[in-house]
Amino acid sequence: MAQSTKVQQPKPHIAEEWVGRVYTGICIFILIVAIFSMVYFVASRGLRTFIGDGVNPLELLTGLKWNPGGEPALFGALPFIFGSFSTSILAALIAGPLGFCAAVFMVEIMPGFGRKFLQPVIELLAGIPSVVYGFVGLSVIVPLFRDIFPGQGIGIAAGALVLSVMILPTITTIATDALAALPSGLKEGSYALGATRWQTIYRIVLPTMLPALLTGIVLGIARAFGEALAVQMVIGNAPHIPRSLFESTSTLTSAITQSMGNTVMGSAHNNALWSLALILMLMTFVFVFIVRWLEGRSKI
Repeated sequence: MAQSTKVQQPKPHIAEEWVGRVYTGICIFILIVAIFSMVYFVASRGLRTFIGDGVNPLELLTGLKWNPGGEPALFGALPFIFGSFSTSILAALIAGPLGFCAAVFMVEIMPGFGRKFLQPVIELLAGIPSVVYGFVGLSVIVPLFRDIFPGQGIGIAAGALVLSVMILPTITTIATDALAALPSGLKEGSYALGATRWQTIYRIVLPTMLPALLTGIVLGIARAFGEALAVQMVIGNAPHIPRSLFESTSTLTSAITQSMGNTVMGSAHNNALWSLALILMLMTFVFVFIVRWLEGRSKI
């Protein structure tokens, strides 16, 4: 009677597993500490405007005049908030349809040509520095708008057009991934019922991937909202609410980058700039929460 050979199971590498857990725990701890430290640093300095300098938060959010060094000091940040939202939302309105159409082209219409040539070109846009976008906008878009429309060419329209190109890779990549992840039976069932390709895209594909597309648009708005250099070069940096798309205005990031180096730490002007940074950070958190909510509603 043959003796049954007992197969020895490999012993787990307890030491390696312990090292991996400790390393992962340290990385998570550093990440949490860095995030909370950043939030505390910006919030502690941004709140000094209201606590130490006695500025009314409603005045900061709704005031139209910005002159922290004047007599009396004016802390109206509404033109900067309006400029940030207007350029970001207009850029998303331009880049959103373009990103969706590019995704449909690469996945549905010509996947071979699209994934081989178009997708690398679009992803290449994400690696171009912001100063290059700003220089191109200042050299090409601003003179073009100056020749076609009234004004000097600088303003919300020029800034939004530059930002739309910058956020196009984000929206296109997310839309492409969502479109490629659609179940094949969804489109085949539509074709079996007699729908054309465009009817399937419009009535089946777009409603199904709409949460993912909105996620890409919100992420693009978040990136455009925090962009400084490219917008600063083409928007004019005038602290007032414009009456048209071709008048100069300013954004939160432009106001911070232009004035932060010229203020004294702890002064009312410096604290007001930190308050603008706090508003910028809070809006970033809002965009993140919106993205998480859209991901929870995704049908894919």
